[in-house]
Amino acid sequence: MITFESIKGNPAISTYITKADESLIALGFTEHSFAHVGTVAVGSKYILETLNYPQRTVELVQIAAWLHDIGNLVNRVDHSQSGAVMAFRILTDLGMDPGELAEIVAAIGNHDEGTGTPVSPMAAALILADKSDVRRSRVRNIDPAKFDIHDRVNYSVKKSELKINENHTLIKLKLSVDTHYGSVMDYFEIFMDRMLLCRKAADKLGLQFKLMINELQLI
Repeated sequence: MITFESIKGNPAISTYITKADESLIALGFTEHSFAHVGTVAVGSKYILETLNYPQRTVELVQIAAWLHDIGNLVNRVDHSQSGAVMAFRILTDLGMDPGELAEIVAAIGNHDEGTGTPVSPMAAALILADKSDVRRSRVRNIDPAKFDIHDRVNYSVKKSELKINENHTLIKLKLSVDTHYGSVMDYFEIFMDRMLLCRKAADKLGLQFKLMINELQLI
């Protein structure tokens, strides 16, 4: 049985993640390396574990999270689909069970807001964890005067918290935003499609999605 720890420790996979992030550095994107995929793995685990999904499903979503952005090695465009194909090849070579592999590939291939749909609980958890990873430390640009809108929005977020309520009816993304660097409207300009996908993902899990910025409910 392939474990999340074995995937994290796989040298080839680590190389693909590093090289994919290097491609995004060249394009001026925010951080998509081990900090990001690790954060998404933790968030995905939290969601499915809190909702009492089987432990193996929780482990599989962590594997999907760790691999979800390797398609950026090929191209940023359609990176979810190319990443799914890459993951298929990697996990096939490692001898993963076809049923488990199919779940991971479907989740990776559907995590992007451009073409993705929460086709399964795993895909839904991956979407929510991925789209909620907004934080200052993802910004590589050290000169605020040269920030683009993505830099401004990420840098402005002082704290991001994704939380499911005790009754398991609601998942809430709470952001603390320093409006000196980016406005709430900046956030919506680049993240509206992502938030709408989060709402669909929450619905797939039987939850209602709410977005709060500086204690103000916006979705």
